[in-house]
Amino acid sequence: MKMHVIASGSKGNASIIYNDDTVILVDMGTTKTRLVQGLKEVNKKIKDINYVFFTHEHCDHINGISFLNSDLFYCRAGTLKVPKNHELEIFKEYNFGSFKVTPLLTSHDATSPCGYLFSDKKDSLIYLTDSGYIPESTLPYLQNKNYYFFESNHDVEMLLNSSRPEILKKRILSDFGHLSNEQSAKYLVYAVGEQTKGIMLAHLSEECNTPEKALETYKEIFNSEGVSLMKINLTCAKQYESEDFIK
Repeated sequence: MKMHVIASGSKGNASIIYNDDTVILVDMGTTKTRLVQGLKEVNKKIKDINYVFFTHEHCDHINGISFLNSDLFYCRAGTLKVPKNHELEIFKEYNFGSFKVTPLLTSHDATSPCGYLFSDKKDSLIYLTDSGYIPESTLPYLQNKNYYFFESNHDVEMLLNSSRPEILKKRILSDFGHLSNEQSAKYLVYAVGEQTKGIMLAHLSEECNTPEKALETYKEIFNSEGVSLMKINLTCAKQYESEDFIK
């Protein structure tokens, strides 16, 4: 399994997950130009995409869907208008090409939000962003996976001291908003295991977070719990630059 992140943040989200047999796009909230460039960086084209999975219907996750073949779309019911057999059920494992895909329950102010567990013969990946907290029923699926693409949206102090409207601050801090750096780290410090190779922190706020803040918080919390990050590649996804997560 390989993963190439095209964009991650409130201005747009899109990632490519692929292996020798199957190419998956997760969310399409960016421009066609960005998508084409991101695919080119891994020697792929739009026509090579076999499946497109959506986490929810907010514009930064679906803005660019008009450039794609809607026959490839899969999501939970109510997210987008798709055929009934393209509507996914929470915690049900599906086979898509050479990948197994399991939708995971999240909590966000969208119709039917979800994350995903992707796995092939070699690796497993948790793809989970845009959630105010992680429902208890999802937690077992997070345990000891190889890779985590995981939301670490904001630093609480930076958010509270920002010029954002109070109603927006309350929304972000709510159970239907976004995970803070501290919340994110506290979930993963108990999820990682011997098989874990990498964590990429996702959907960082440009105004209320920094990569340095997110990484520092993770290191502090892991250290306080006695969990080593020495064997885990810890990085942050970018909004405007595409990059490999799983090479």
